[in-house]
Amino acid sequence: MTKPLLKVENLKKYFPIKKGVLGRVAGQVKAVDDISFYVNEGETLGIVGESGCGKSTTGRMLLRLLEPTEGTVEFDGKDITKLSAEEMRKTRRDIQMVFQDPYASLNPRHTIEKILGEPLLVHGIKSAKERNAKIREFLEVVGLSDFHAKRYPHQFSGGQRQRIGIARALMTNPKLIIADEPVSALDVSIQAQVLNLMQDLQTEFNLTYIFIAHDLGVVRHISDRVGVMYLGKIVEVSESEDLYANPLHPYTQALLSAVPVPDPDYIKQEVFLEGDIPNPADPPTGCTFHTRCPFKMDICTRAIPKLIEVEKGHSVACHLYPDGTDNDIKTDGGVIQ
Repeated sequence: MTKPLLKVENLKKYFPIKKGVLGRVAGQVKAVDDISFYVNEGETLGIVGESGCGKSTTGRMLLRLLEPTEGTVEFDGKDITKLSAEEMRKTRRDIQMVFQDPYASLNPRHTIEKILGEPLLVHGIKSAKERNAKIREFLEVVGLSDFHAKRYPHQFSGGQRQRIGIARALMTNPKLIIADEPVSALDVSIQAQVLNLMQDLQTEFNLTYIFIAHDLGVVRHISDRVGVMYLGKIVEVSESEDLYANPLHPYTQALLSAVPVPDPDYIKQEVFLEGDIPNPADPPTGCTFHTRCPFKMDICTRAIPKLIEVEKGHSVACHLYPDGTDNDIKTDGGVIQ
């Protein structure tokens, strides 16, 4: 078995809630609460979930744009949470990020040439000739022309700006790219172009992706494996096609049942969730999903379910699968069989 390029263990991020004139800490928002996963070299791991579940916070912690509260992030054999600021800056040459908003992530005062050249300057490529050659090379790689280098961000469409964002991430020849909802701000027709571009680049440059999104159709298209997050925790991880064909966690089933199917004659069994997402500053005891789960049992309110492998390559954190082997669980009026 190949060694994972990235291995995350027991990662947490708690934001303090401060009150009063003196800024007394009155509580904590548990944005990411004890998650573990791995990413193999050359694969794409999709991370999905509703807004506020901790997806983007997780992505930023992997680059240490946010400092983890607890846990380890092992990249290419070394724990980056223990690196100094200078060592982490050098490591970021191998880990880059594509941000969600193609409008906000590019400096409007800089030309594309300067935006793309900045990562090269930061990582020690001082030769202007070498930088210019790389800038033009990667503009062409993402489907733009070298004359675009002299233009400013406002002169491009959203899809073109995201291509520039992808080119900027590629400038240092990284091993891992964290894509934080890279197509959510784009039109559907442009989304497909950007996704296909990312897949072509993955093959060409042997890239590894962590693809963060809330659109399940997009994640299915690009991901090899998918992790589902709810209220700061990973509740299910599986091979992409297996997850869509056989979702085990009630939350995953609810997400998939909400995806519209373009067939008026298709009848699907839907899972309806009650209530709203709980406050992450005061999460429910036991399983955080029990307040909305149609299959809630008494144990769900008391014990936190562990993420266990119930089928080969398919893990779930749910008390409906207590021993990791029983997949024949009957429920009243539900879809879990």
